[in-house]
Parts: sequence; structure tokens; C-alpha cells
Amino acid sequence: MCAIVGVHTDKPNACLTLYNAMTVLQHRGQDAAGMAVFNDKDKLNIYKNNGLVRDVFSENEMMKLKGSVGLGHTRYPTAGSYNFEEAQPFYVNSPYGLVLVHNGNLVNADKLRNELFEKDLRHINTNSDSEVLLNIFANALQDRKQVSLTKKDIFKAVDEVHSRVKGAYSVIIMISGYGMVAFRDPNGIRPLIFGKKDNSKYMFSSESVALDCLGYHIERDVNPGETIYINKKGDLFSHNYKKKINHTPCIFEYVYLARPDSTIDKINVYNSRLKMGVMLAKKIKKELSSKELNGIDVVIPIPDTSRTSALPLSIELDKKLREGFVKNRYIGRTFIMPGQKIRKKSVKQKLNTIIKVFKNKNVLLIDDSIVRGTTSKQIIQMARDAGAKKVYFASASPPIRFPNVYGIDMPFVEELIAYNKTVEEISNAINADKLIYQNLEDLVSSVSNNDIDSFDTSCFNGEYITKGVDSKYLKNLHKTR
Repeated sequence: MCAIVGVHTDKPNACLTLYNAMTVLQHRGQDAAGMAVFNDKDKLNIYKNNGLVRDVFSENEMMKLKGSVGLGHTRYPTAGSYNFEEAQPFYVNSPYGLVLVHNGNLVNADKLRNELFEKDLRHINTNSDSEVLLNIFANALQDRKQVSLTKKDIFKAVDEVHSRVKGAYSVIIMISGYGMVAFRDPNGIRPLIFGKKDNSKYMFSSESVALDCLGYHIERDVNPGETIYINKKGDLFSHNYKKKINHTPCIFEYVYLARPDSTIDKINVYNSRLKMGVMLAKKIKKELSSKELNGIDVVIPIPDTSRTSALPLSIELDKKLREGFVKNRYIGRTFIMPGQKIRKKSVKQKLNTIIKVFKNKNVLLIDDSIVRGTTSKQIIQMARDAGAKKVYFASASPPIRFPNVYGIDMPFVEELIAYNKTVEEISNAINADKLIYQNLEDLVSSVSNNDIDSFDTSCFNGEYITKGVDSKYLKNLHKTR
């Protein structure tokens, strides 16, 4: 999970728009940030480093990033390492000069890396699959053997990317002297949306919220398998990959990753989470006995994502909703922190209890999901330390029993607390008095609309929607951590 942004304007201050958009999308990646811009003379300026957007880009660095067309990226890695060298954007000088930002994960990156070296005679300098993707596109353009490019050449190059690459990828690329290209994998697993402003400015973004906050009119989502090309004059052209593949976006975007004020593939994230709360409440009524249900004194969300689901849930159960945890907003998301020791330490720094809400109460805690269980176990213990008599725990999503291979940091199956465990065993492991999970069917119904064929729910049911994900691939995933 990363954030990508592309800005195509007629002003030399694209970096300011990129900075603001990346700040809005900081929740999608807190490990590193990068920016690249082309000025009116097609000179490339690029800067990237580890850290939050506000820390990476000083006033001095921003002054160097003058240009009217640019890309931005916030990162947390799902493969490779946390080295600065693997931060994006990535650049290759041949052909033409190409700069890329990418959100997703390629499941055949190793195979492609070998092909690039042995057949295409290209050198890959990092372990990042994004650099592989850039070189696949670069090689496809180079094979055109054209001194100048046409939109047809660009569209054919992207089609070749689709034919060679397996996995999830939303991509924005700048081509020196030509403009900006954005495309999305044929399944549309990771999101990408674009908008327009003042009839001459375009922005591509991982989430609609960045467009909203910066005053861009949302045009639409980039369709699965679609390529959009904006030339230097600002003319927009689009092309669709001919091979039909079902539209199957990642359902975890709606559960956890996206901001609630975003709309992805015409589905409002906030409304989806409200529905998740209603469906989870109905499941709780079935799972708990009348005595247990009547004995609940208060419903408490785990901030921040689960707040939306907790509200309709409390109404459906006719229980008081209270804030029992105070969040330190200067600590990053524990789910995406680089290492179990750091995650354990940060939970206590991130959350503190309001003792009065817990003392001598039977509490029902609501969270969006349970991944490794580290956070859940500590939160339950915090509730008990604050004086809770009983602690029930409910998850707005089903048990995560399988690795996600499409760009979310949960790849090593043995790290998942639900792996090879029953719900009762998980409940015991996190020390809950009772644990209730959302049904997968109810989760899908909470998110569905008529435009989506189905959803990628592989982390819940182990059904992977792209080729190349077999038992051997899953077994070797931990080597890329």
C-alpha cells in the first residue's frame, strides 16, 4: 500500500500541489516520500528520502523542485527493504527519460527481473518490483525504435506491460518531452482516480480525497486496464486493453486502507463502513447469548478506522457508544510499521485509556480487522488494566488467514494470528472473553455496487485472482520481507 500522485499543469509550481496531495494521502505510507518534476525545458528534478512528507521536503528542497508536471509518492514497502534507494519515484534515462510511481505488488517480479537481464539486457539496481515495472515499460517503448513517440506507441507499450506483468499495479509515468501516462492493472486491484481543474490542470491520485481537498473536479476512476495519456499541450487521450478481465478491486481498501472521505470505484468508503457496522451487529446478536448481550455496558471503537462502523453497531444493539481510548496522533499506523518490536512498543505510545469508561464495565471493543493480533492483545489488556470486568472483541472484517500479495504488508502467513486457528483459539490468544468476526458474505454485501464484478478477498479465503500465486510462491514470500 502506497500513495501515488501525478500533476499536469501549466504553472511552474506543481511541487506545491504534490506536497499537499501527498500530505492528505500520508496514511497510505509513512516510511518514505519522493517527488519528481519536469520543468519547461524538460530538465528533471527529483528528491526522495525516508520519513514523512513534512520531514522529507524542506523549504530548500522544495525550491529546487520547480516544474509544471510532476509525480509524488509515499511509501511503505511490501517487498524489498526499507532502504532509501528503494523509495520512489524511479527513473531511467533510456528511452526518452522515464519517471515512475507505482502502488501495488507484482507477483512475477523475480521472473521479469531475470528476463530483463538475460533477454532485454537491462540492469535492475534494487529489489523493488516498481523498478522492474518501469523497465518493462521502458523496454516496450524502446522496441518501437522511434525517434519520436505517438500516442499509439505509448498505448502499445502499456498493452505489453499488461501482457507480461502479473499482479496489482496502479501506475503514473512521466515521459520527458511528451507528458504523463497513467494506467491500472486489468483487474483494477489497486485504486486510481483522476480529476481536472481550470480546464488545463489534471491530477491523478490513489484516492479521491486528494482531489477534493485541492479543489479538483473528480472526473472518474481510471478503468481497469485503461491507459490515459496527457500530452505536453494538455490534450487527453485514453485507450482500453482489449483482453477482458473481471474488475476485482481489493476489498481491504474499504475495510482499513482508505480514508473514510474517499470514494473508490464509485463506492463511498464511509457508507461501506456504516453498513459493515450494521452487519456486524446482526452477527453479534447471533453469537452472544441473551445474558452476554444484555450484560454489555458500553461499545468502544479502537481509533480511528473502526469509529464509523461502531456508531451504527451501537444503535443496532441499543448500547451506549463511548470513546475509551485517546490516540496520540503523532504516532504512525502500527499495522504498517517495519517490525514486530516497533509495533509492540508503539501501541502503548499510541493509545491511552480513559479509565472511567472501563472501570467495572462489560465492554465491547470494535476494530476494523485483526492481522497479527499484537495490537488487539495489548488493547484488551489495557482495557482490563483500566478496570473492565469483561472484554468482548468484534472485528468488522473476517479472519485474515492468508497472505495478501497485492500490495498490503501482511505477506508472511505464519505472522497472521488467524492462520490455522479457530475463532476460539484466536480469542484465547488475544485474551478476549469472546471474539466475533464479520462474515465474508456480509462484508462483500456492505461494499458491493452494480459496477463491480467481484472483489479481491484473497486474504480472507485464499482465492487469488491473478495467475502466478501458487503454493511455491506463497512459501517463499517471507524471503522478500
